[in-house]
Amino acid sequence: MSEKRRQQQKMRVKEPEPIVPSRKMLVWSGIILLFVLAYAGGWYYKNHKYDGFAKCLASKQAKMYGLYWCPHCAEQKEMFGKAFRYVPYVECAIKGTRALTPECAAAGIKLFPSWQFGTNPPKEGVFPMEELSDKTGCPLP
Repeated sequence: MSEKRRQQQKMRVKEPEPIVPSRKMLVWSGIILLFVLAYAGGWYYKNHKYDGFAKCLASKQAKMYGLYWCPHCAEQKEMFGKAFRYVPYVECAIKGTRALTPECAAAGIKLFPSWQFGTNPPKEGVFPMEELSDKTGCPLP
């Protein structure tokens, strides 16, 4: 095929030109990516900031007694965020009844939430993180 015929065929079958992203679009994509990464990092830090502290509480035999329907227990759990899974927790409610589990009854728990530090008797109330740190010697992040 001659060069002239090739050019005529190109004119008839117009090939789409490759799309080249503009520099402006690349800059905006980079900025958006940075914001997404910053948000994800902040979210992770907020929810996992107390992981080490909660693990330290477990190593010091600190234990929280609570009820699934108790608003103060929920408040204490929220202070830990996702790290609460590392806190030794005893659920005292028996679903469908107002009775306490045998473990909570044996420990003498009457008010919730209650914290037991080692072999000391349980103490009632929502404790700030600083107070939990003072009672156990675990450093806060």
